Amino acid sequence: MRMSDQDPKQRDEAQRIADQMGALRAYVRLRLGRALRAREDSIDIAQSVVREALADASRFTGGDDGLRAWLCKRAENKIRDRGRFWARLRRDTAKEVGQADDPELIEAYGTLMTPSRVAAGREELERIERAFAELSEDQRRVILLARVANLSHAEVALTMDRTEVATRSLLSRAIARLAVLLEESE
Repeated sequence: MRMSDQDPKQRDEAQRIADQMGALRAYVRLRLGRALRAREDSIDIAQSVVREALADASRFTGGDDGLRAWLCKRAENKIRDRGRFWARLRRDTAKEVGQADDPELIEAYGTLMTPSRVAAGREELERIERAFAELSEDQRRVILLARVANLSHAEVALTMDRTEVATRSLLSRAIARLAVLLEESE
């Protein structure tokens, strides 16, 4: 069905989901990690999540922030499935190369960088991903949930099974650590 054939409510919902694509791609790319990113294209996973979300859009009733969290949760499940798939195949990632020259990703990563760094382009994107990979799993997760998925501190705490104070502290330390890693890589 073409978008013009949909009723206005369906069209609005489709547009709301499409508006989340940049943030969703950033979430997927960072969550994939280097090894899985070498095998999977973040845009393919994000588009698959959006396609499935459009089919299930009637099941979602929240606002834009809830929509982003819903999409990121769906992406998390898809990434987990793809990771299991590749783990079963035990393929060699050293032979595969990912793409890191995507301007949409650089823009979406803007929540983790200053505006002057956004303009640096592909090298900056690779630098951020390398630094992000050096964070602990909890640090990466709290940044993804709070800054990319845009969950509230209460939602991050619930998702991570911690207190809100603990996740706020973890987020603060994670962002500080990321900043140090980015400084060191310059």
